[in-house]
Amino acid sequence: MNEKNYVEFFRQTSPYIHAHRGKTFVIALSGDALLARNFHSMIHDIALLQSLGIRIVLVHGARPQINHRLRLSELNSTFVQNIRVTDPASMQCVKEAIGSTRFAIESELSMGLPDSPMHGSHIRVVGGNFITAKPYGVEEGIDFQRAGHIRRVDTTAINQQLSHGALVLISPIGFSPTGEAFNLSFQDIATHVAISLQAEKLIFISQASAIKDGEKILRSLSLPQLAELQETTKDSEHADLLGAASYACHGGVQRVHLVGYEQDGALLSELFTREGSGTLIMKQCAEIIRSANIEDVGGILNLIAPLEERSVLVKRSRELLENEISQFRVVVHPEGLIIGCAALYPTTNEVDGELACVAIHEEFHAQGIGARLLNQIEQDARNIGMSQLLVMTTKAAHWFLEKGFSEANIRDLPENKQSMYNYQRNARIFRKAI
Repeated sequence: MNEKNYVEFFRQTSPYIHAHRGKTFVIALSGDALLARNFHSMIHDIALLQSLGIRIVLVHGARPQINHRLRLSELNSTFVQNIRVTDPASMQCVKEAIGSTRFAIESELSMGLPDSPMHGSHIRVVGGNFITAKPYGVEEGIDFQRAGHIRRVDTTAINQQLSHGALVLISPIGFSPTGEAFNLSFQDIATHVAISLQAEKLIFISQASAIKDGEKILRSLSLPQLAELQETTKDSEHADLLGAASYACHGGVQRVHLVGYEQDGALLSELFTREGSGTLIMKQCAEIIRSANIEDVGGILNLIAPLEERSVLVKRSRELLENEISQFRVVVHPEGLIIGCAALYPTTNEVDGELACVAIHEEFHAQGIGARLLNQIEQDARNIGMSQLLVMTTKAAHWFLEKGFSEANIRDLPENKQSMYNYQRNARIFRKAI
């Protein structure tokens, strides 16, 4: 990547950095991911998220590590409904495997060598008995012994640690009030923790990467699409992840990401680029059009800045936007980014309204977003008694003609707008009865 591309990429990440700061992410690392060649890079990327002000709860799996310990001990274990039947001897191997895995993660998060990405990070990792468990019990005549269910998540303790800037690390083991330890599914833990914390995102990093339709990656799925896919998916790992994603979304988690670990930097690509690298499952899958507020000023400025540089829009200062923010409508992507805006200004004759600062992010053109935004503005204008919209444009004449506007001239403008008309800009004037 040359310097120019790097600078442009870095600028494009800024809306995501602002949107993610202060949010809670639950990241679930499968045991396979911890054995991958780029395990170190994954941990460094998670540390980077922490440094950007994101509250991280990291849940890890340990299935292959447990299998290795069992082989060394010449023990066998069986799975029923993808749950390991865990007898006391196997439970000892589970404890050893989870302990060594946790040690490896904490060691990596503690790295601070001058030539490493972790230099100067000073991440404080906190663990504990955050998960209260109960035995799975007997089902269809099978005693699962030390395999367990999640009974309760100590959200108060987790939030306290997150508020103090710590990264919370949770292992796939829980404790009962009687002092017994139970083997738990890391997917179940991650899902229950995300729901209990009402996390902004739940991210699964595993061998099962993005969901594909043939060779095409499905970048996003709605809940109805997810339900259809669950009925046809035969791969057990994908099926488990889809089930966990569905449970999380129905429990209040807005976004669940499925990311593979084989691609280096896949986590960062998924979170900080529009294309992503995995599959995003969203509880709310459509863009939202709403009234703008003062917190949207930064997002609007990022959206209109490229258009102002090309003289498509009249330049607006932050101070002006802050004063006029009540006049704006914004289109918000499910990821929280502002991808469209428009303003409605009253005029002196109380009949005409001026449509201004219409902008749609270039990556979302031809998706009907502009038409939806215009319809909303027209409805707003009618609601306050306006009967006509006026607009001045230098580049979008054909679009407005397609939307039912007709060309007008300066004499059709209200007196205050006539006196303010910029002849150097030479914008074309259009009007539409509403």
